[in-house]
Amino acid sequence: MPNDLLAEIVSAIPMPTLMVDQTERIIAANTEAKTMLGQNIEGRHFATILRQPQVIDAMEQSLRSKGTSKTRHLSNDGAQDTTFELQCRYMNGVGAVEGGAVMVVFQDVTHLEQAGQMRRDFVANVSHELRTPLTALMGFIETLRGPARDDAAARERFLQIMTDEANRMNRLVGDLLSLNRVESEERVRPREQLDLTGLLQSTLTTLRPLAEAANVDLTLDTSSGPISVTGDSDQLRQVFTNLVENAIKYGGSGGSVDVRIQASERDTAMRGPAVRVQIADKGPGIDAVHLPRLTERFYRADSHRSRELGGTGLGLAIVKHIVNRHRGRLRVESTLGKGSVFTVILPR
Repeated sequence: MPNDLLAEIVSAIPMPTLMVDQTERIIAANTEAKTMLGQNIEGRHFATILRQPQVIDAMEQSLRSKGTSKTRHLSNDGAQDTTFELQCRYMNGVGAVEGGAVMVVFQDVTHLEQAGQMRRDFVANVSHELRTPLTALMGFIETLRGPARDDAAARERFLQIMTDEANRMNRLVGDLLSLNRVESEERVRPREQLDLTGLLQSTLTTLRPLAEAANVDLTLDTSSGPISVTGDSDQLRQVFTNLVENAIKYGGSGGSVDVRIQASERDTAMRGPAVRVQIADKGPGIDAVHLPRLTERFYRADSHRSRELGGTGLGLAIVKHIVNRHRGRLRVESTLGKGSVFTVILPR
């Protein structure tokens, strides 16, 4: 096969592709392969370009056996580690040297690797979150059956702890189901027209007893008047309940939580008409190192305190997915010692 025709065939393949002949030199490479491995790779021995032992073994095997082989090629695109599935397939009558050549195709499977790692991390996190309350329940059940069988005071204390741990597991399962439901609907845009101001007023009325119990002054600024948006009322109520409840629990030491709603004809974040809902507290704040990861599943800035207050580590992940479904944005600003501001930006 003429080299010009071979180069055209290789360049037409959308994935990074090389051709290596019996001299073990690269005789053709498309643009994608050159972008990944270097511009001046044609004419060079493949082992000086593909230096990973498992890749060299696969190439040599395919050249010797005149067959196919498969392996993994690990790389980095400058932002993250990448994984390619490398397939070597022998082709007769290709190249200037008698005996044919091997076509090497790189298929990017990074997203599959990441999805697999996410599943493994998720299972590990759920197992860890459930193990603690289950261990406590089993221990207290054993104690109630034995040493504390006839101790009324201990029995009541242990039963209360068992109730708390069971409630914690129930909240975790509820949040897992909620997260699953939200993720399954994330690509479906809501179509309900709703009064966002009225929804916020109703949400704060529900949370006012919690604020009073924590000695927190809960205020809502509705000076903009009624504001309508397209959205899912149940999901948006879940967003604001979660954010305001977090502000009361974790930022309530500042004595107040202020909620403000404001509409604009052109919001810089949305590049069009939008409404911003800000939930601000004057609590201890969040260290900047934690801010980029706050919406990750099971991530906690203060894991001990979060568990003490009944947190599951899934609330902000649920908020993120709901806001994404509404084509909105979630912004978090915080200064240690001065409090935090969570802003939900929704298109109008």
